[in-house]
Amino acid sequence: ENPELLYEVHRTAAFVADRLREFGCDEVATGLGKTGVVGVIKGKQPGKGEIKVIGLRADMDALPIEEATNLPHASKTPGLMHACGHDTHVAMLMGAAELLAGMKAKIRGTVVFIFQPAEEGPPAGEEGGAALMVKEGVMEKPKIDAVFGIHIDSQSEAGTISYKSGAMMAASDWFQ
Repeated sequence: ENPELLYEVHRTAAFVADRLREFGCDEVATGLGKTGVVGVIKGKQPGKGEIKVIGLRADMDALPIEEATNLPHASKTPGLMHACGHDTHVAMLMGAAELLAGMKAKIRGTVVFIFQPAEEGPPAGEEGGAALMVKEGVMEKPKIDAVFGIHIDSQSEAGTISYKSGAMMAASDWFQ
């Protein structure tokens, strides 16, 4: 209901970090990529094969768009909304963190939860988003072997999961 723009996700970041600690994450880091949050769950079983550490990633910033839906859960912040589901992405990743934290004894390897600000890109001339988080070491502490981005798609039927190897939903088109 109260989305925050780019690096102004202070309330959201604090909420996420607090919950990750409550869930029992072994490590919680804040301030990556300016206001990003990372939680780590170390499974009690050794990882197998090539992939021992996986990352799960969600974006958490709002877009500078006025919400005009008049729905009860609509943004209460004038000029900002979670237009492409970033609030849902955070909720899904938080749910995964809570569920997996309760299963540490069964987890093989490590799971890293990455909550990224500025997904839609930093302001001109600034660093931010995923590139800044990578530069600050999010992929190395611990070294992540594979990352899965969490995103909704309003064209998919409810209750389905879509996936593919490589990039997916990573394009932008400009028109006038």
